Amino acid sequence: MPVLGMGGLFFRARDPDALGAWYRTHLNVGGGCVVDPADTPNEWIWQPQGGPMVFAPFKADSDYFAADKAFMLNFRVSDLDSLLGRLRASGVAIITKPEWDDPVLGRFARIHDPEGNAIELWEQPDQRPTQGTDS
Repeated sequence: MPVLGMGGLFFRARDPDALGAWYRTHLNVGGGCVVDPADTPNEWIWQPQGGPMVFAPFKADSDYFAADKAFMLNFRVSDLDSLLGRLRASGVAIITKPEWDDPVLGRFARIHDPEGNAIELWEQPDQRPTQGTDS
């Protein structure tokens, strides 16, 4: 029987309650959070929207994220610019680099949670056909 998807992500934190609150407040991620307002919130479950997920081990000496961290989170987002505006207004530091953005892969930004874990925000490219194109 195949694996159907991620069922959870568990990691250590110095202050789990405060870190969980930070994720809920700034990213709408964590127990009780829903993407679709028609869903019923559950205090233990985050109900994200289905879609693609990259599962990729990196080389131990990769410089793509901090060497002292074993993982980096990557969240799919919609309207990256609006999210970045809200994060800036809340005092969250944001890193963007033009070379991270690609018309085929999408747009990226990086933030860090209060415990220094890297979070990559990924807005997928628009998959809709452009007006005026022939099919």
